[in-house]
Amino acid sequence: MADEIHAVDQSTPSIARVYDYLLGGKDNYAVDRAIGDRFKDDMPGSVAIAHSNRAALVRAVRDIALNTGIRQFLDLGSGLPTADNVHQVAQRNAPGSRVVYVDNDPIVLAHGRALLEENEDTCVIRADLRDPRRIREHPGTTRLIDFDRPVAVVLSAILHHVNDEEDPVGLVEYWRDQVPSGSHFFVSHFRSGNNPETAEAEAVLQKTFGRGRWRTDEEIAGLLPGLEVLEPGIVPTAAWRPDEAVGVPRIGPPDAGLSVWERLIVAAMARKP
Repeated sequence: MADEIHAVDQSTPSIARVYDYLLGGKDNYAVDRAIGDRFKDDMPGSVAIAHSNRAALVRAVRDIALNTGIRQFLDLGSGLPTADNVHQVAQRNAPGSRVVYVDNDPIVLAHGRALLEENEDTCVIRADLRDPRRIREHPGTTRLIDFDRPVAVVLSAILHHVNDEEDPVGLVEYWRDQVPSGSHFFVSHFRSGNNPETAEAEAVLQKTFGRGRWRTDEEIAGLLPGLEVLEPGIVPTAAWRPDEAVGVPRIGPPDAGLSVWERLIVAAMARKP
């Protein structure tokens, strides 16, 4: 693990660590905080985006665990551990659930292994989302995931970091073809708003990381070929199956009452027929 920490480039910002900073985490460096502070100062609603996305992920995992019978989760581009991680939500609602986390950031691997070392039903592997075969054939994946049974594939806030020329549709198709009928896909994605906020945020990500692709609802739907998008469809994360106990159920369009920032990230649950 010491070698993994040593391998971390502290001079280059990391998407996972910037996201950790926006969520209030401490697993980040000065270079990550500098980028995060630009979002906080110039685009203050970006913090709401991070928290809204995380809350929708928690609801999605809980929903899958409680209502589908699925007991295995593949979290692609998982990011750094935080409160209510996928394995915690899944195992709390469906004991015995198995979770494989995948990320290409070495610090995610190091911190994830420290968190999960006593949980035999979880593992963290370092791999790139754009190399799905390596993920599929990794010993950690084959140990925990039975691809003859339905799988929950989690793509939370990761496909927008895959540029068009890197074939995000092909990545989703690969996993669709690996899992059986009844498998679920949870996706959240930056949504193009054709407004200054979208343009500025996209420019910052492209300049910093060379990636970050805002897409329209139609383009996001196009990332899910051969999958049935379940209710309520592709909607802002804040409006995706909100907990009624938290407030009054929304009335009207999914965007009703949401800030421009909350409209800039959407979520969808899809099922393989």
